[in-house]
Amino acid sequence: MEDQRQPLLSAISRRNKLRLLVKHFMPGCSILEVGAGSGWFSRQLRQAGFRVTTLDIEGPADVVGDITRWEQLGLKQASFDAIVALEVIEHVDCIKALRALCRKDGLIMLSSPHPRWDWVMKLLENIDLSQQRTSEHCNLTDFTTIPLRPLVMKRPLMIHQVAIFKNSL
Repeated sequence: MEDQRQPLLSAISRRNKLRLLVKHFMPGCSILEVGAGSGWFSRQLRQAGFRVTTLDIEGPADVVGDITRWEQLGLKQASFDAIVALEVIEHVDCIKALRALCRKDGLIMLSSPHPRWDWVMKLLENIDLSQQRTSEHCNLTDFTTIPLRPLVMKRPLMIHQVAIFKNSL
C-alpha cells in the first residue's frame, strides 16, 4: 500500500533497497528502522516476517526522538540484530549510535547521497524525480570512510550510496 505518491526515482530506489535487505537479512530478526518517516519500509519488512521497531525524530514511530540520544529513549545496547537507516546519516552523525544498538556481527544498512554528487540529488528533487529532503545535508559521508566492513556496497547512478555493513563491535 502506497500511503503517498513517491517521485519516480525514490519509488524505484526504495523497492530496490527492500529487495537488497530481504536478500541479506535473516527472516524473523529484530530490526531497528531509524528515520522511519511514513512507515512504508517498516510495513514491508513486517509483511516479510521481520520484527521491526521504528525510530524517528517525529511520530508516528514506536520510539520518537534523536538516535544519538538512544539511551535516554530507553533503547538498550546491542539489542537489535540489524539496523536500517535509509537517508539518515547525511542529516546526523549517528554511526556510533547505530553500532552501539546493533549486536556484534549484526548488520547495518545505510543509504545516502554521495558527498560529491549531492548537488545532482538536489536537482532531481527540484524536478520531482527524487523525494524532497526533510532537512539540510550537513553530514554527507563517503561510505568508504565508515569504519565497518561492507558486505555490499553499491553506487546507483554514481550519485547515491547503498551499503550493508557487518557490525564489528
